[in-house]
Amino acid sequence: MTTLVEQLAAFAVDCRDRGVPAGVAADVPNRVLDVLGNALAAYAEPGADAAPAVLRAVRRWAGTPEATAIGSGDRLPAPSAALVNGTLAHALDFDDTHLPSVLHPSAPVVPAALAAAEATGAGGAALIPAVAAGIEVCNRLGMASYMPEAGNSLFFEKGQHATSICGTLGAAVAAGLLYGLGADGVAHAMGIAASMGAGLLEANRTGGTVKRVHCGWAAHAGVTAAVLAAEGLTGPPTVLEGRFGFFQAWIDGRYDDKALVSGLGERWELLRTVYKPYPTNHFTHPAIDCALALRARGVLAGDVEEIELGVPAPVLRTIAEPAEEKARPVSPYHAKFSGPYTVAAALAGGGGLGLSLDDFARLDPVRLALAGRVRCVADERASAIFPTAFAAVLRVRLRDGSVLEHRVDSSRGGPEHPLTAEELSRKFRANAARALPEAQVEALDRAVRDLPTRTGLSALFPVAAGPR
Repeated sequence: MTTLVEQLAAFAVDCRDRGVPAGVAADVPNRVLDVLGNALAAYAEPGADAAPAVLRAVRRWAGTPEATAIGSGDRLPAPSAALVNGTLAHALDFDDTHLPSVLHPSAPVVPAALAAAEATGAGGAALIPAVAAGIEVCNRLGMASYMPEAGNSLFFEKGQHATSICGTLGAAVAAGLLYGLGADGVAHAMGIAASMGAGLLEANRTGGTVKRVHCGWAAHAGVTAAVLAAEGLTGPPTVLEGRFGFFQAWIDGRYDDKALVSGLGERWELLRTVYKPYPTNHFTHPAIDCALALRARGVLAGDVEEIELGVPAPVLRTIAEPAEEKARPVSPYHAKFSGPYTVAAALAGGGGLGLSLDDFARLDPVRLALAGRVRCVADERASAIFPTAFAAVLRVRLRDGSVLEHRVDSSRGGPEHPLTAEELSRKFRANAARALPEAQVEALDRAVRDLPTRTGLSALFPVAAGPR
C-alpha cells in the first residue's frame, strides 16, 4: 500500500512534470516577491540581531559558493544561503499565513527553492512548480494537525512551531524537485527532513530572538535533506504515519489523513494562504483592525481611559500572557506579539497599510502608557470563529465616560478581506526600498513578475543581493 509520504512525493513530482493550474502558477510570483521584500527589509532593519548573527555564523563555516544571501550578496553553499534568507524572511513577522493551520509556509519554502534553483541553474519555469508543491505539502501537513473539535492546531496546543516543523518538509520537497529527484528521491528527502524539523513557541511569550531563525533552519534543513537524498541517503517510507513517525512524535498520533492527501492537485491550500498587512503576529491583526476603525471614528489615544480587547481564547497565551510583560514588552520585536501594545500603536496612528515597520523601530512611551490600560479577555464569538479566520472585539471607555465598540470577524488580509494587488505592491515596494534604491526595486519587481518566462534566474539574484 502506498504510504502518505509516497503520495505526497508523487504529487510533487507530478507538479514538476505536468505543471500546476494557471491560478496557482500566477500566485507563486507574489509569494516570491513578498518573501524578497520582507527579507530585504529585515536585512536593513536597524538594530537587527538574529539575521546578522546567522550571517556571521555561515561566513565562519564558508564552503562552496552556490547561492546568494539576500541583502549582503554573500555567495554561500546552498543550505547556508537558505538559512540566511529564511531567517530574513521570517525575522520581521511580516510573512504570509495559512488558515486554519496557522503556519507561515512561504518563509521556509521560498528561500529553500531559491537556493536550490541558483545552485542547479534552474529557471523560473522550474522554480514555480517547486515552490507551489513545497508550500502545498507544508500547508497539508498543517491541515492534518488541525482538529475542528479542538478549535486549533495540535502543534500550537503543545507549544510547537508548526511553521518550522512542517516547513522543513515543504522545503525538502521544493529543493528536491529542483535537484531533479524522482518520486522516490523526494520521498526520501521528506523522510530525512522529518528528523530535522523543530521549533518551540516560548519566545513568543517571554522574549528571545531564536524564533526568527526557525524558518531559516527549516529552509536549511530542507535543502540539506534534498542534497543528502540525491547522494543516496534514505528515509523511512512510513515516516509520517509510523509508530515512531512524524505525527506520533509531534502530536501524539492524532492527525487527519484526508486533510493531508485528499484532493491533491485539485484543491489547493496554497491559495488559502493570506498576506499580512501589518508587521506583527497575525493574532494581533483583528485587534489592530478594530483600533484603526475606532481611530477613523475620531478616537484618539489621549481620550482613552481604558480598553478591553476580546480575542479567541487560544491566542491569549501568545498575545496577552504573561499580562505584565505584554503590557510592557521588553523589545520592539516582543511588542509585535503584544495585543496591548499593537492596539495602542494603531490607536496612536501608524504608517504603511495601517501599521508599518517604522512603528516598531523603538518602544514608544506614549504607546507603552496606553498599552498599560488594555485588558485582554477571551471572546466567545471570536473563539468560535478561530482559526478559520482571526476575529476580535475592542471596547474603549473614553475619559468622558462614553464607551465605543468595534468588532471584526475576519481580519484584513484574511479570507474575507484579501489584500488587493495594489496593496501587495505597496507592501513590497516599501519593504524593498529599505535596502535598495528605487531603480533596483523596479528591476527586482520586473524580474519576479517575469519568472514564468525566464530560463534562468541570473537577473534576479544580483538585484536581490543589495545596492549596486
